[in-house]
Amino acid sequence: MSAKTITKSSISASAAADVVRAAEAKAAEIGVPMVIAVVDESGVLKAFSRMDGAALLSVDIAQDKAYTAVSFGISTDGWFDFIKNDPPLLHGIIKTPRLIVFGGGYPLKVGDAVIGGVGVSGGHYEQDMVVAQAGLAALG
Repeated sequence: MSAKTITKSSISASAAADVVRAAEAKAAEIGVPMVIAVVDESGVLKAFSRMDGAALLSVDIAQDKAYTAVSFGISTDGWFDFIKNDPPLLHGIIKTPRLIVFGGGYPLKVGDAVIGGVGVSGGHYEQDMVVAQAGLAALG
């Protein structure tokens, strides 16, 4: 007989805030105002920051990067690697709402458990990746 419930691990509010603070510090260090979003294991926004001067469009993109990362437990740049050589998937899946296939979103993990996701937007996606990775490092 199968279980009627499952137990999932989720990022705490405190840990989500730590991720945002670490990402903000890196963004300030590189001189690019960013939007940083942290979602829980279900893709629901848990912590958020729009740094002074960060682009308005980056608000949705950062949240969608975090959502994409937690959805399958792979980074947003990993999505591109996954689909780039598969034309039907490449041309079909990119129409999926909230799916982002360029860098700046990462799953947040403790061991093998995905507990949330972080998404960063505001610079070139390579800058977004550096800032998001600084946030990841805050989890230890």
